[in-house]
Amino acid sequence: MSSARPSPVPPGSSADPVGEVVVDWYAGAARDLPWREPGTDPWAVLVSEVMLQQTPVARVEPVWRSWLDRWPTPAAMAGASPAEVIRAWGKLGYPRRALRLREAAVAITERHGGVVPAEIDELEALPGVGTYTARAVSCFGHGRRQPVVDTNVRRVVARLVHGRAEAAPARASDLVDIAALAPEDDARAIRFSVAVMELGALVCVAGTPRCPVCPVKDRCAWRLAGHPAHDGPPRRVQKFAGTDRQVRGRLLDVLRAASAPVEEDALTAVWDDAVQRSRCLDSLLVDGLVVQTDDGRFSLPE
Repeated sequence: MSSARPSPVPPGSSADPVGEVVVDWYAGAARDLPWREPGTDPWAVLVSEVMLQQTPVARVEPVWRSWLDRWPTPAAMAGASPAEVIRAWGKLGYPRRALRLREAAVAITERHGGVVPAEIDELEALPGVGTYTARAVSCFGHGRRQPVVDTNVRRVVARLVHGRAEAAPARASDLVDIAALAPEDDARAIRFSVAVMELGALVCVAGTPRCPVCPVKDRCAWRLAGHPAHDGPPRRVQKFAGTDRQVRGRLLDVLRAASAPVEEDALTAVWDDAVQRSRCLDSLLVDGLVVQTDDGRFSLPE
């Protein structure tokens, strides 16, 4: 398998560079998502990026809307209690994200006067904000030219540039690869950052990509090499039923619905496996998602 990078403009061709083609494709193919609307402020973008981590768009959109109705600014959210944000998070999953988002709101309010920063280092210093989220907020929220790399983008780059069926583990060179494909014009480069994510989400998908409708299929190193099979470890398929994630969710459901601390018996009723239930309850206590009162009952943190 060749590792040579395809030229953004194939030799002897007058075609537009890859980045330009992807941006033009996005103009007609993009999903209508509220956090992409013009004028969406950086706080709204940050909330969307945190919620979208490992969570489908369809589940995020209604919660994102209600969240911003309730807490339209970091300062508004900074005044909320942990229990309030855990309840508002609902069924999005990975509820530690709700606490980290609240902590980020507090930090933005205290360190930055309630204004979400635009610089990568300042964003990465916020609780729960990693490299991807920092770059996404800087690019999509502040209009800064930034390469933004998520799972979808890495898969596009793996196929288009490196001729591999699946992406390798994340690495620093991913940013270099995607930046090299971006249009020269800053405004279109910013558009490209979201366009290539959409390409990976809608066309260059895992499993069975929709190559016939791909706007850059004629320049894809993987397609030109005959779609060689993935030669690395098999992709792990995440299950949910019976996992600690499911048990933690069941326990939190009880506490979200309660108006006062509950006895342990109320938690015992939701899962039969006592060892797993106890392990999950302990992990919720360690994560700060649940607290135990002096009399031995359990509640969300106030």
